[in-house]
Formats: sequence, structure tokens, C-alpha cells
Amino acid sequence: MSQATLGDGDVEKQEPGPDDHFRSHGGTPRPSHEEKEGTDGAADGGADGAPHPSGKRELKEWECYDKLGYSFPWWKKWGVISVIFCVQLSMNWNAAFYASSISLYAKHFHISEQAARVGQMSFLIAYAFGCEFWAPFSEEFGRWPIMQLSLFFVNIWQLPCALAPNFGTIVVARTLGGLSSAGGSVTLGMVADMWEAETQQWAVAYVVLSSVAGSVIAPIVGGFVATYLDWHWNFWIQLILGGFVQILHFPVPETRCSILITREARRRRKNGEMVWSGDELKKRRLSLRYLFMVWARPFIMFLREPIVLCLSLLSGFSDALIFTFLQSYTPVYKQWGFNTIDVGLSFIP
Repeated sequence: MSQATLGDGDVEKQEPGPDDHFRSHGGTPRPSHEEKEGTDGAADGGADGAPHPSGKRELKEWECYDKLGYSFPWWKKWGVISVIFCVQLSMNWNAAFYASSISLYAKHFHISEQAARVGQMSFLIAYAFGCEFWAPFSEEFGRWPIMQLSLFFVNIWQLPCALAPNFGTIVVARTLGGLSSAGGSVTLGMVADMWEAETQQWAVAYVVLSSVAGSVIAPIVGGFVATYLDWHWNFWIQLILGGFVQILHFPVPETRCSILITREARRRRKNGEMVWSGDELKKRRLSLRYLFMVWARPFIMFLREPIVLCLSLLSGFSDALIFTFLQSYTPVYKQWGFNTIDVGLSFIP
């Protein structure tokens, strides 16, 4: 069956041959059906369009490429990624904004400033594990529900922090807030859903900028909050921002390829074409063992893939360096008589 659809955002498809390639938006050749899926043909029912062992025909990515995130028009891609920019900014805001009111926590709970920093430490450590917790589930159940669930829990854990009767409550709630933060593991996954590897560099840079921006803007605002408001407002403002970005994210479409293929397969079956997605044919059943294997996937890659190990260590070192640097502002600039607002404003240059 030959099919050709021309226009912005569409992909040209032809009868697959041994040398055929598909082209994405940038005109970069994509592997043909046989090249891309030939190695796992036995598991999927054959790379030549043969039926699945169950007798059902599987709908492949190349057959509905124009329905996937790769084929979104440019304005839709950048609209989605701009919302994700705000989401990522809010999560890194939560990591850095807490530190602005360290002296207020210490005074109110009668603890040292060093002890008050435990709330930030617990959030950052938990944040590292939270990213690895949410990412694999977003690949199984979709980016949209996982991001919404993450934002919901992050916002919920702001309440016990703002209403904390003691400092221990803040530490526990901050830890849970860090574990609930999906972070860049899901947001960067959405970049991969909409851009091919050879054309995604600007989108990756844009999302990474949001991480840096959140960590820098937070202490600028935090100086004024710590000066003119009490410590409760540190968490109320985090909650207000988190609620805003969750509402902003609500209309964002799903981008995960496997989810979009499943939707397209269901649509085609309603029109009489009997095809099923790979996820439908696998008939996954939720169980503790299955959920554990999904969660353990990034850690298995961490141990077995040298490139994942090296880049993860580099990313961890970079984050540690950034937040250590941010924390050094206060003791350094106070030597010259900078107050809380002055220290915050020093992040602008």
C-alpha cells in the first residue's frame, strides 16, 4: 500500500524497500521499517508486517508517524516545551527557594542555621531518587498523568511544611517533596518524544536553561520574602507557584510515542481496521513485581551501561557544584556587610 502525505508536520511514506528511509521535519533520514525493527521481529511478530503470534496485527510507529509527537507543528512543540520550562523552573525553585529563609527557621525552631539546612539537603537527595522513580513510569503510562501526579504530590507536601509545628515535620515533608519531584527525567523525555536525536539540541538547551533559571531566580525573590514576610510564606509561595504550573500543564497533550500509538490503534479499530499497539498485545498486568521492574530499570542501566554511569556521575557532580556555589553566597558576601536582600540581588550578575 502506497501512501504520500505532503505538508508541514507530515511525513512521507512509501512502500518499504531494502533501501527506503523516512524523513523527519529536518529532512534527516530515519531508518526504514526493516532496518529499525528487524532485530526484534521474532518478538513482535516479524518485521515484514507479519501478524503477531496471537493472530493480531501490530501497528508500528512508521505506520502512524504523522500522529506522533515528532510530527507536531513547530509552534505546538515549542508551546508544549515552554510549559515544561515553567514546570522545571518551579521544581528547581523549590530546591533553591528554601535556603533564603534559613535564619528564620533557625530562630523560630531554636536550632542552629546549620541544622536548618538539613531541610534543603533532604530535598536535594530525595530529588535525585525522585527523578529516577518517576521517569520509567512515564514511559509506561504516559508523560501527562505522571507529571500531573508528581506536581500534585509536590504541592500537597508544601502544606505540612507551611503548617509545621516543629522542624522535624519540615524535614520529613521536604524529603517526600523531593521524592515526588519528577524533574528533568520526564521533561527531557518529552523533548525526545517530539524531536529526533539529530534536531533536539535547541530544545534540550531550553529545558536545561529552566533548571538553571529556577535555581537563580529563587534566591533573588527569596531575599525579599525573608526580609518582609515570616517563614511560612516561603512554603506558601512555593505552593502558589506549584499550583499555577500544574494548572498551566493541564491542557498539554500527551507526547509519549507508545501511548499515542495505542490511541491511534483504537481509533483505527473503530473505523474497521483491526490493528493493535505493542502495549495492547503485551497485555501488561499491574503487579508488585512488574512495578518493581519498571522502577528498577534506570538503576539497572546505571550499573550495566558505562555511558549512563559516567554521565550520571557528571550530572550529580555538576548539581552538587551548583548548589554548593549557591550556598556560598551568604557567608562570602556577609563579610562585606550584605544583608539578605543584597545577597539575593547579587545573583543577578
